[in-house]
Amino acid sequence: MSPHHLRQDSLPKSSPATVSVFASANSWIESDALVQCQRVAALDGMVHVAAMPDLHPGKGAPIGAAMASTVLYPFLVGSDIGCGIAVFPVKLRRVVPERIAARFPDLDRALDPEQDADDPAWAALDGEVPAGHVEGLGTVGRGNHFVELSRVGTVLDSGHASRLGLEAGDLVLVVHSGSRGLGERILRAHTEAHGAGPAPDSAAYLAQHDAAVRWGSLNRRLLAARVAHALGAEPGAPIVDQCHNLVEVRDGVYLHRKGAAPGDGRDVLVAGTRGTPSYLVAAHAGPDANHSVAHGAGRKMSRADALRRGRAKHTVEELRRTPLGSLVVCGDRQLLFEEAPSAYKRIEQVIGDLVHHGLATPVATTVPLVTYKTADAGSASRDARRDGRRGRGRP
Repeated sequence: MSPHHLRQDSLPKSSPATVSVFASANSWIESDALVQCQRVAALDGMVHVAAMPDLHPGKGAPIGAAMASTVLYPFLVGSDIGCGIAVFPVKLRRVVPERIAARFPDLDRALDPEQDADDPAWAALDGEVPAGHVEGLGTVGRGNHFVELSRVGTVLDSGHASRLGLEAGDLVLVVHSGSRGLGERILRAHTEAHGAGPAPDSAAYLAQHDAAVRWGSLNRRLLAARVAHALGAEPGAPIVDQCHNLVEVRDGVYLHRKGAAPGDGRDVLVAGTRGTPSYLVAAHAGPDANHSVAHGAGRKMSRADALRRGRAKHTVEELRRTPLGSLVVCGDRQLLFEEAPSAYKRIEQVIGDLVHHGLATPVATTVPLVTYKTADAGSASRDARRDGRRGRGRP
């Protein structure tokens, strides 16, 4: 796609780095997010900033951007190093959302290597736990993280879908989570010494970073295994597992991705909202897009705005059952409003922009049946009673 097709009218013409925004005139892009792109472009060593159609403001750096630089900046990746989305095929005999929702385990409760040594989910662990970080294993986290049982909806590219082993009507577990406290610990250690400055020893940072990326991937497998076993299914390997918060060395520069998925010939699940489909796409983004694609619908409201507007427009019960008929497991009422579908951009617009700019080809949609955000009081109390019967307390 030639540059004149990109939204660059709001960007400074004298930026030290080039900036491309892969969004159409119909896409909602906040001015604050564009300003953050400008600030990133002015950093020492920055070469190119590629902003995806899900671009929105983040803490100090834009979310939905891939940023190439000769200098490594840990703050551009942020604290949730290794955050990504994985897709696991799963087979269930009968799916009744209300019954499935009641059987989800408490994914706020971490797996303890000693107390839970007999948990079958540990079969997902091959070797040692990266960085020896056992805290938070098997937990999903808060914010926009989730575990979802979905059904494959419309197949848009039958050849590619069949290569992935997918057909319309198949069930999949979609897991969106990161490195939990490990990535936060790594970023905090850097910022306490160097603020938002570059990594003084890029090799040392990358060694810790890579461990957090491996930890996030392991945790997604543990989460899928916990849910599969709870639903009476056999967990399997993911057919997609792409990290969208990381930095990699590519073509002699550091390519930072913050809420942007690798788009160099890989399959990516671009998450919608819990009330809309998500899209599995075949990504084929080139250097203009920093070999990246969008990772989701992208927020159009801050959490504070979503909370204020949502309380005026919706009830809690309305948000626990979506227009698609799917259910949301979430015991945190504030989080329900903050993560309401209306707080996000239209996923169809994001996918349309990716297609228009030649960055991805849609393969299939996934339609949510049950989305887990955080345990409700009922499931937490059930797990507590179960643990009491087993003779062990909740950690």
